[in-house]
Amino acid sequence: MKSEFDLHSFLPFLMHHASEKLSLGFRDIYRDRYRMTRSEWRVLATLGQYGALTATEIMTHTGLHKTKVSRAVFSIEKRRWLKRFQDENDRRVHRLDLTAQGKSAFTSLCEAGVAYDRKVRDFLGEDEFKRLSDLLKRFNDL
Repeated sequence: MKSEFDLHSFLPFLMHHASEKLSLGFRDIYRDRYRMTRSEWRVLATLGQYGALTATEIMTHTGLHKTKVSRAVFSIEKRRWLKRFQDENDRRVHRLDLTAQGKSAFTSLCEAGVAYDRKVRDFLGEDEFKRLSDLLKRFNDL
């Protein structure tokens, strides 16, 4: 007996593949320009967007596992794009922030991100892009 389940119509499957396709397109930009991994990009972008954070706060914003955050922080720090400092209120806590070089890389990749976003908008059309964005944001309420 054939099941009514169709993997290729299953929403999580469709969303995963669409997300992966879009992510790989942008990955080519940050990988080719800066030889960065996806985790490094996500950590850099999170610090660029929110400013100084702890590793735990980065995990919360990105959804990355602590080992991936740790490796990405180590790599970004080796490039001298990131600095560590003790929290003023709790000396046990270290905060992470971008250096001037890190901010420059972030700004450059943001410009590339805007261009990539425009390419996707042009592909879908402005109305469909907005509709899709609105629908995806609703999943945050599940």
